[in-house]
Amino acid sequence: MPLILGVDPGSLKTGFGIVNSVSGKLTYVASGVIRLNAKDALASRLKHIFESLNQIIEEYSPQQMAVEQVFLAKNPSSALKLGQARGAAIVAAGHYGLPVAEYEARKVKQSVVGTGAADKIQVQLMIQQLLKLSDTPQEDAADALAVAVCHAHSQQFEIQTARSLRFRRGRLV
Repeated sequence: MPLILGVDPGSLKTGFGIVNSVSGKLTYVASGVIRLNAKDALASRLKHIFESLNQIIEEYSPQQMAVEQVFLAKNPSSALKLGQARGAAIVAAGHYGLPVAEYEARKVKQSVVGTGAADKIQVQLMIQQLLKLSDTPQEDAADALAVAVCHAHSQQFEIQTARSLRFRRGRLV
């Protein structure tokens, strides 16, 4: 399986995390946070997200990208900005021909922690354990790593399901 770039988009902080998934075993590659200046115009922040993700893609050469879906925020303006940050990330993936998978926040938390209602601290601690990190990753980086891990788990499930469908009553179909 491939290197997977996970992205947790935000208009002020965008987390990224890269994991390698080989035969269901996950290995940490890199993670961090793209920090954006709130005083800059939104267009400048979106450009910064796009350019930063381009640099990350060029440096690590992931084969796939997974991004968190937009949730319905209480503030419509915040939801729109989040959607635009997400769009900048998706365009960066498209620029390099990376396939993009999208996951709801609850599904990501369910995949990593075991409950869709997990809080950020629980996600951070589980990512630290799953990827055998010496330190707890920064919140946005942990969320991005969780998206990548969720994608790896989903792919592994699809592979196992496809294999099991090839066998019926103990015979290869």
